[in-house]
Amino acid sequence: MPNARTFEDVFVHELQDIYNAEQQILKALPTMIDAAESDELSTTFKEHMEETRRQVTRLEKAFADLDLKPKGIRCEGMEGILNEGKELAEDGMDGPLRDAALIGAAQRVEHYETAVYGTLVAWARTLGHDRVANLLSETLAEEERADSRLTELAESGINTRAAAGQ
Repeated sequence: MPNARTFEDVFVHELQDIYNAEQQILKALPTMIDAAESDELSTTFKEHMEETRRQVTRLEKAFADLDLKPKGIRCEGMEGILNEGKELAEDGMDGPLRDAALIGAAQRVEHYETAVYGTLVAWARTLGHDRVANLLSETLAEEERADSRLTELAESGINTRAAAGQ
């Protein structure tokens, strides 16, 4: 973390990192939507794209509350996770097998985001940025719900059909 000298610096750096991560996700979701065979999975990805747009706006409000200009820094962690997901979408798999793999890739994204937002909420509270913490808490709850929804889809038959080779 270049130039990070204080806890506040580290906090802002991580906000910038997740801001970039969310923008990367917005660029990746159309590929995921197109790759999904299940209508339910495609719809879930579409809904999450709209939710991600709201999350970006929420991050922009957090930056404004901190008197900072919204700025992202390259999030290499998310870039790697999304590249793996892209490879799955282009792997030649189809049907429930591809949908199961896409769900796994999407859940890795959600788990990464949950870890980052959980940390940021705690840090914001420690630093006395309660309004920012509340904004980030909203996003954290959405990420947790998105992960649960993906698990429900997988367990509602996609995984079983993938295992059966259907």
